[in-house]
Amino acid sequence: MTNSELSPSKHPLCFKGDLITPDHPEYATAIDRWAANTVRKAKIVAFVKDSEDVAYALKLAKDNRLPIAIRGGGRHAFGASSVEGGLVIDPSRYMNGVRVDPSNKLGYVGGGAIWETVFREGMKYGLGAVGGAVNHTGVGGYILGGGYGWLTSAYGLAADSLVQATIVTANGSVLTVNDTEHSDLYFALCGGGGNFGVVTEFVLQLHPQRPTVYSGALVYLVSATESIIEATHKWQGITDGKDSAIEVATIDDQGNAVFIVSPFYNGTEAEGRERFKGLLAAGPVSDTTKEISFEELNTLQNPVTPSGKAAFMKGAAFKRLHAPSVIKAHQRLVEIIKGGVYKGLKYPLRVFGLKKVNSIPAQSTAFRRVASHNITVYLTWDPKEDRTEEAMKLVEELCAIASEGQEGLTDSERLGYTNYEPDSADSDKAKLVFGKNYARLQAIKKRYDPDNIFNKWFPITPAA
Repeated sequence: MTNSELSPSKHPLCFKGDLITPDHPEYATAIDRWAANTVRKAKIVAFVKDSEDVAYALKLAKDNRLPIAIRGGGRHAFGASSVEGGLVIDPSRYMNGVRVDPSNKLGYVGGGAIWETVFREGMKYGLGAVGGAVNHTGVGGYILGGGYGWLTSAYGLAADSLVQATIVTANGSVLTVNDTEHSDLYFALCGGGGNFGVVTEFVLQLHPQRPTVYSGALVYLVSATESIIEATHKWQGITDGKDSAIEVATIDDQGNAVFIVSPFYNGTEAEGRERFKGLLAAGPVSDTTKEISFEELNTLQNPVTPSGKAAFMKGAAFKRLHAPSVIKAHQRLVEIIKGGVYKGLKYPLRVFGLKKVNSIPAQSTAFRRVASHNITVYLTWDPKEDRTEEAMKLVEELCAIASEGQEGLTDSERLGYTNYEPDSADSDKAKLVFGKNYARLQAIKKRYDPDNIFNKWFPITPAA
């Protein structure tokens, strides 16, 4: 489709944003994504300015029988924000702002915003948000998929802080959604993914946040793994909602197997060191932990997820860290990296407190509540090489090893966090993703998207 085919004679001059087609000089940038292997050649990229633009783009897609994708931050590792031969609705260019209402502790967040903007604007008023540990992650997909973050232990998921949303549904209706208006759709947006429409604004409950916190990196030789795990178990027994940790098995720049722990305590350095004294006593060879700003906290993981590389990731789960499987997975990971093909392979174990998450009734949101923590296996390579299938098999192998020794995991829990999971058109997998809420979501899907045009993230089959 060319610009001439989008002439005013065929399409009224009511679109205020930018329509980018393959002949446009900005096309390559418009379809670019965080993971190079998820780039797809769309026929149109619609940079929308408001909800009316979104409705227009949906009509344009429908009139031309084009499949649809929605791009927020563009960081989906499996291409949910891209579509081959279709239309991408992209709010990231014009709908990326954040307005804070400090008196009510609310953040009005554009559908194309990233977490960096939310953190920066909120902290002007001493307010934080449950958001991405990688701050250039898009707000939209993160919230709609649930959203674990550093403040999860205290406030639950990012989706649990969603107060209201403005959404454009499949028929072009612009709806205000909250617990009293279109409450069925509000339930669905809290963890149901992009299955129900295009969210153009999120209204988030913000939380009082001190300006500095304790965090950084503790680097250990791999020989300390059992001591780290033992210390982690003891720390988990005293956690009070102010602390979390990300523990990463990887290799350093010299090719040494290392274990890196990023502790977080929402308090002073002295308080944090006391809380994590077991991990500090486990013998780190490097300790860069200190008191840093809340905004900086949310940049610490950025270097391990650079854009522009080919990438694949998958989630797994654990209820209690199991030393033999962690060590075995780390050994296999080192073998893969030393093969020289894969430039980065990370195996992060995300230990966020789950008490608050699971205090919320499972039937109150679409997100399935589980009593397990998240593992991410993340692999990158040269984008000039087509290695997605091979990488997928290696990552699945590592996830299987990571799950060894875990007792009592249900099939749904074993999937891990679904924002880390390869999406699938398989309805059986979607049933595992949404658990007991699936049938209810099918009824909502039938009401708002009966033709299933929003189908890029564990698509829900509309009820019969």
